[in-house]
Amino acid sequence: MVFNIRKKLFSKKKNIFYDLLLQQSEKTLEGIEALATYMDTCSPENAKQVKKCEVEADDLRLMLIQALDKTFVTPLDREDIFDLSRAIDDVMDYANSTVYEMEIYEVSADGHVKEMVSILISAGREINHAINLLEYQPRVASVHAVKAKAYENTMEGAYRLALSHLFKGKDPVFMLKMREIYRHLSNAADRGDEAANIITSIVMKHS
Repeated sequence: MVFNIRKKLFSKKKNIFYDLLLQQSEKTLEGIEALATYMDTCSPENAKQVKKCEVEADDLRLMLIQALDKTFVTPLDREDIFDLSRAIDDVMDYANSTVYEMEIYEVSADGHVKEMVSILISAGREINHAINLLEYQPRVASVHAVKAKAYENTMEGAYRLALSHLFKGKDPVFMLKMREIYRHLSNAADRGDEAANIITSIVMKHS
């Protein structure tokens, strides 16, 4: 009997807004993982995969905005839904900008870049877990959001270390190029931190 109740609970269909937020976070995580693959290869094919994820993520955000426009009653505050979607979208945008500028500047990933992308993936997974649990297990979702925030602090340390090593070099043009790459990844983590903050705020409002 308990098993049947539990099965029914977890098989319940998600509200459209929770579902679209989850699809958006899943697509963003896919994009960040594609970014990691690009860092290992710097191939045009892998670059296209990141860009493809960015376009698909934009489409999901547009669907969510259109749903907000057409829906009178939403399960969460409209501003929270919009802001959470925007923060997730910004993460994907910064990942995409990283690829574009690495191509333009004709630079490859160093160890710092790869470490920063790895941190971004870890944060993205926690945000994805949080959104997946937000509707039915909000307190557990909040735990994952807090973990995502911790990765932003880790990213800040990695970013500062990367800059300190970078500016020991002797090629000012290369320094400026790589600083922009590092900055995009740091900004992506900042937007992930913002998404985590919104999730914890939602949980406090609705618990």
